[in-house]
Amino acid sequence: MHEIALTNISYAYSQQAVLEDINFTAAAGEFVCLLGPSGCGKSTLLRLLAGLAAPSSGTITLDGKPISGPGLDRGVVFQDYSLFPWMTAGQNVVLALEQAFPDRPKAKLRETAQSYLEMVGLNGVFHKLPGALSGGMRQRAAIARAFAINSPVLLMDEPFGALDAITRARLQDLLLQLWQQNAAERKTVFFVTHDVEEAILLASRVVVMGLNPGSVRGIFPVDIPRPRQRQSLYSDSSFLTLRDRLIAELHADVLDELDEGRTIRTAGEGI
Repeated sequence: MHEIALTNISYAYSQQAVLEDINFTAAAGEFVCLLGPSGCGKSTLLRLLAGLAAPSSGTITLDGKPISGPGLDRGVVFQDYSLFPWMTAGQNVVLALEQAFPDRPKAKLRETAQSYLEMVGLNGVFHKLPGALSGGMRQRAAIARAFAINSPVLLMDEPFGALDAITRARLQDLLLQLWQQNAAERKTVFFVTHDVEEAILLASRVVVMGLNPGSVRGIFPVDIPRPRQRQSLYSDSSFLTLRDRLIAELHADVLDELDEGRTIRTAGEGI
């Protein structure tokens, strides 16, 4: 099991509310996409799940145990790759493996690192520094590192947001392939995105977040059978209906913000 439960989560920074009253449970092996506009607290919520920050109130539990800090039970992939630039791609993966499996022989760790790099299509880059790799290759190395430590939970913060469309599509397909390949040990994934179509392609459920402060506006199941074929999604009526619902939900949030701004300005004009 690796169920994650968020109960009455709120978070404030410098007395400014960032998240408010977040309640959600992700089942073991579920792929959850956090969807919302910039500034709605998606990345902050992921940091709370990673244990890199603590909520101001409420609890987050993994299999019933409170999350109180970072741990090897959660692998994290950030948008900026987070590879040590002075270490080769292979060394970056080996370092994570050393922390996860300190009693394993060094040779075994190197073999495992090489295997996962090859799994993500990075043959021959074990001894290359991140600076010698393209953005897509660095992100694949980060994904290899996260999967190599075999954490039951994977947290991904817009990992494909800075990539070109072709590389992004390839890594989306790769991520789904890795996630789906072992149903018995499928990871629980939280994936932050602001891309509606990416969320539908990947997710079991989509959590739509709103602004000021960040809150859950709605939770939408994605009832499209897997494996999902990118080429056929755009003609799938379920995909089109859900896409329209999610876009409408996001637009409603923006309109609410605009209406609130108009109300404040109108009130100020009368002073």
